Amino acid sequence: MSISTDTVFALLCAYLLGSISGAMLVGKFKGVDIRTQGSGNAGATNALRTQGKIFGLATALIDVAKGVLAVALIAPFFHANAMLTLLAAVLGHCFPIFYQFRGGKGASAAVGGLACIAPLLAALVVTLWLVCLILTGYVGPCTVLAALVAAFVVLLDGARFGIVDSLSQGYACVMFLVVTLLHHGNIQRFLLGTEPKFQRVRLLHRLFKAGESSD
Repeated sequence: MSISTDTVFALLCAYLLGSISGAMLVGKFKGVDIRTQGSGNAGATNALRTQGKIFGLATALIDVAKGVLAVALIAPFFHANAMLTLLAAVLGHCFPIFYQFRGGKGASAAVGGLACIAPLLAALVVTLWLVCLILTGYVGPCTVLAALVAAFVVLLDGARFGIVDSLSQGYACVMFLVVTLLHHGNIQRFLLGTEPKFQRVRLLHRLFKAGESSD
């Protein structure tokens, strides 16, 4: 299968866009290399854990925007497949050429682009992730669960969610697989019982504790 010049340029631009790390960009203004903090991952979760809410939110917004721009601007400009273009941006996010190929784990950029291509699926994925996070407090394992469910939904009935052609469905599954594989460390720690939790988001746990203290 041949690939057009326009598609090559689209993938290159998307990859370079994805390589602009939100955590590293925000960290530059604060004088912090996020890769030397916490887990060493240049993503929104580590940014939030080590640098606080504003830093984490700014990182997440930049990373989500990369996925949106890849789909909404780069893909149509070069008449390229939107999902393939998004996959290139996610790979740039995970393996940024500007930062020695040490980036994030791809979830934020993937969700940003997915919201443009298949908004209903994106809403489903984010809702599942939030519910799982509130119940357990585990960010990484909940992200893996959401990614695997998304891949299953795409394989089962991607057309219902706007991912019509088989190539786009394949690209989507590869993207979700990349996100899943890059969270292998979280899964290993989860199985060992050493994965850290965000206790503040465990709403039901907090309500239960509050009920116990009031008895």
